[in-house]
Amino acid sequence: MRITRLLRSRDEKVGLPRKVTGAPPGTIFYTGRRQMEDVHVHLTSYDAEAYNCATTINEIPADTAPGKIDWYDMRGLHQTELVGELGSRFGMHPLALEDVADVQQRPKMESYEKGVFLQLKAFAFDSATRQLSTEQVSIYLTDNTVVTFQEDAGDLFAPVRHRLEIASGRIRSRGADYLAYALVDNVVDRYFTVLDQIEEALDALEDNILKRPEVQTKSSIHDLRLSLLTMRKSTSPLREMVGNFGDSNHYLISEDTQLFVRDLRDHVIQVTDLVETYRDVTNGLYDLYVSEISFRMNSVMQTLTIVSTIFIPLSFLAGIYGMNFINMPELNTRYGYFVLLGVMGLAIVGMLYLFRRRGWL
Repeated sequence: MRITRLLRSRDEKVGLPRKVTGAPPGTIFYTGRRQMEDVHVHLTSYDAEAYNCATTINEIPADTAPGKIDWYDMRGLHQTELVGELGSRFGMHPLALEDVADVQQRPKMESYEKGVFLQLKAFAFDSATRQLSTEQVSIYLTDNTVVTFQEDAGDLFAPVRHRLEIASGRIRSRGADYLAYALVDNVVDRYFTVLDQIEEALDALEDNILKRPEVQTKSSIHDLRLSLLTMRKSTSPLREMVGNFGDSNHYLISEDTQLFVRDLRDHVIQVTDLVETYRDVTNGLYDLYVSEISFRMNSVMQTLTIVSTIFIPLSFLAGIYGMNFINMPELNTRYGYFVLLGVMGLAIVGMLYLFRRRGWL
């Protein structure tokens, strides 16, 4: 339950703003913290023969030549006026624009009369700190146009842009719906990269636990546990979103593209299964950590117990001959001191032999 509270209150802990209570539906309010100095719109225009790209700052690019597919990629969501202007130009529904700026939305697909709205999460994993960062991505598909919204200046869609530039595969010869699919597929592919990094972190933690568990190992396991729970919250509804995308009868989505989307659904199921598997592994690592700590503590206690047990007869002998009685025959023995030391030594050797024979050492 404590992890659930941490996930639920993580937004408050990092100071994410909340939408104003009572605001009318369709109000564009940015609920994130990322802000960029230069919010810009990147325009990519292409067809089977040509490819052009341009970047403009704080304004909507001019219309491009007809017959081409236009991809408007806005980076930076805190400038909500530009979000509204870009969305209004392509007839985005006010509720879709509200969801673009609300980074706490779950992945989903919404169909409108003149467009299709897709929303999902992108992840990045820092192997050094074992921290997972999340970025919300929104995609709007309309006639021969795709509009995307990213929170950061970094380009999540660089591989897709590169494929367009070199005309790799079928992407330049297909419609805007295939571009929307390619963008979603690119984000899902990044999930596998993040999960590979998490797997490496889990392997490193397992080696650390088996060799020498440390105090910070528990915190590292807890961080990975929270990261996987965060991914699970986003990948579970992603299955529904991709399923709706692949089964949609919207006129903007062709049957040919739906075949690729259904293959993407298999990838999403694989991601979901991996997240669940790694969650189980993380829970197993925590149990292993507790068991290893208990085993080492038991080993220490066993060693201390053996040492204490060895000294019990020695203390008994030393206590007897440490008494101040005058009439003790052994006190007048010439070699009594050495005999006593020999008896003590034999007691030590005998007890060690007995412990080893019983498997206590």
